[in-house]
Amino acid sequence: MSDEPKTLDPAAATRPAPAPEHPAPAPAGARTARWTLGLVSVGLVLAALNLRPAITSLGALLEEVSAGLHMSGTVAGVLTSVPPLCFAIFGITAPRLARRFGPAAVVCAGMAAIFAGLLLRPFATGTAAFLAASALALMGIAVSNVLMPVIVKRYFPDRIGSMTGLYSMALALGTSLAAAVTVPMTDALGGDWRLGLGVWAVLAALAVLPWLPLVKDRTGAARTERGAAPGTPAAPSAPAATAPRPMYRSRTAWALACFFGLQATGAYITMGWMPQIFRDAGVPASTAGVLLAVTMVMGVPLAFVIPRLATRMRHQGPIVVALGTCGLVGYTGLLLAPAAGAWVWAVLLGISNCSFPLALTMIGMRSRTGAGVVRLSAFAQCVGYLISIPGPLLVGVLYQHSGGWGVPIALMGGLMVPQMIVGSLAGRDRTIEDES
Repeated sequence: MSDEPKTLDPAAATRPAPAPEHPAPAPAGARTARWTLGLVSVGLVLAALNLRPAITSLGALLEEVSAGLHMSGTVAGVLTSVPPLCFAIFGITAPRLARRFGPAAVVCAGMAAIFAGLLLRPFATGTAAFLAASALALMGIAVSNVLMPVIVKRYFPDRIGSMTGLYSMALALGTSLAAAVTVPMTDALGGDWRLGLGVWAVLAALAVLPWLPLVKDRTGAARTERGAAPGTPAAPSAPAATAPRPMYRSRTAWALACFFGLQATGAYITMGWMPQIFRDAGVPASTAGVLLAVTMVMGVPLAFVIPRLATRMRHQGPIVVALGTCGLVGYTGLLLAPAAGAWVWAVLLGISNCSFPLALTMIGMRSRTGAGVVRLSAFAQCVGYLISIPGPLLVGVLYQHSGGWGVPIALMGGLMVPQMIVGSLAGRDRTIEDES
């Protein structure tokens, strides 16, 4: 009898305690936080929806754009290599811009750049102008892409997993939506590829709006470093401890960078060339766009499943190998029977492309501190995107000079092997601090 009050008293004491201490200020702050978090949530979803349509909409209409601007296969390959190049060049500037202006302001500017680039691209009369407008949109995508995880960690430190899942789902949805509807929408607008590409500027314009009230919001800057890691007291001292050791001296960092680069190579080759592969095999243009959408939409459910599964495993190598095997089978199918098994190959390549959320998850697991994760993420993504640049260009060159898709597809499948090797090395249960 005497034990029961003792077990109930602590629980009863802890519940009323916070209420009397700050009765008035808490509701006002809660209302402000709720309003801000709601706005950030909408902004995150709209921003993520706009991080890929500039690329996948172009992939769906690459043949029409190439013909309209008189591009050769090599130049078209250069065009498909522009996204990773911009991501590597402009993405590295995002942390400095965020420290100076605040991440919300930089994301707002990024959405505005996407809108401007997509609006100007249809008016281009030559390849150079088209590339410049595309680069402007990709610049906005690059800085926003890097800062999305920062926004999540800053405003949702207790819901990183769920908000990252929401953001990843919206990103995959925007990617697949642009791939699926660009061709039918172009046909509905009279068959003009310029209108089919330009209509995506409307979605980008909507993405600017939620970020405008947040431009001056720089609250939580000090929390960003601490919120990224479980141990908040250790975060301020972590940079001082790890800064003397450059990232390029870490084997884990290089393994992650190579894995990120090889999976990005496959993703951008797929987004840029897969519709053309199917069209050359006799698949109608609208169906080829839907097949690319199927590939991209696989990331919607798997973006939730794979990161959660990865965090429960001490070694992520088995997931890396499983995804790579799907890619090998998919590319083999494209080589042997591209039209007959088109839907199967699209699904398998979509599963393989889910190495992207796995790479992001492993980046977060390979450091003990928030500052370490930031440094590792910057290194792995920037180096990774640089590694991915030659892939789409090389595919275009091989396609033009070999007269078919046999050699390019063999290259795509061959890249799966080193991807599985470096991914397995990156998936080992160790951190960059262990190597110091």
